[in-house]
Amino acid sequence: TARNQTQPVDSGADDAQRDLEQLTMAVFVIRKEGKGLQEPPEDIGIVIEGVEVLHELTSVASACALLLGLIYALNLLDQHKMSPKVHNLYSKPQSSQ
Repeated sequence: TARNQTQPVDSGADDAQRDLEQLTMAVFVIRKEGKGLQEPPEDIGIVIEGVEVLHELTSVASACALLLGLIYALNLLDQHKMSPKVHNLYSKPQSSQ
């Protein structure tokens, strides 16, 4: 089962990778051990269904905005969740092939 995590993960690289693979969606921040919050992170990225889809983002705020955009775009591409207007636009190019 997928789980959502909002708590920081303080673990080694292998444990962190396993934790990320179990998440439905998350923004992750990787910091070097011993570095304070004032130091820039090593990496900021997005995981969806256990797959890292974006990394090397500039900030947590931009990662959150991009995650919302990805959620919106992925919902539009899911035919079962499309609004009738979007489904009509999607099916026109499909029927012309």
